[in-house]
Amino acid sequence: QVQLVESGGGLVQAGGSLRLSCVPSGRTNSVQTMGWFRQVPGKEREFVASITLSGGDTYYADSVRGRFTIPKDNARATLYLEMNSLKPEDTAVYYCAASQLLAIGAPYDYWGQGTQVTVSS
Repeated sequence: QVQLVESGGGLVQAGGSLRLSCVPSGRTNSVQTMGWFRQVPGKEREFVASITLSGGDTYYADSVRGRFTIPKDNARATLYLEMNSLKPEDTAVYYCAASQLLAIGAPYDYWGQGTQVTVSS
């Protein structure tokens, strides 16, 4: 099992920035791909960004490309989601996820508890 703990959410004004963190624990050597998703009440969970841990290949949803990045800190064993130029439509609960498969579109096996991001206009 892999446990994921997110942090860093909060309230920010439109145009501002936030950085989310995700710290995995447990059988982390089984994880090949990690990603971020977000969900608004009443809507389906939406893909935001992902990264393969071995090659560092990244992929972004069109809605965030150019504004968000998904760096990882191997020394700290932490995944980040750096969000810039935030818009009110970015308001959502953000989830960190991990997959045992090495593929950008791989299904995810483990999920964090989520952290709320609210962008005011």
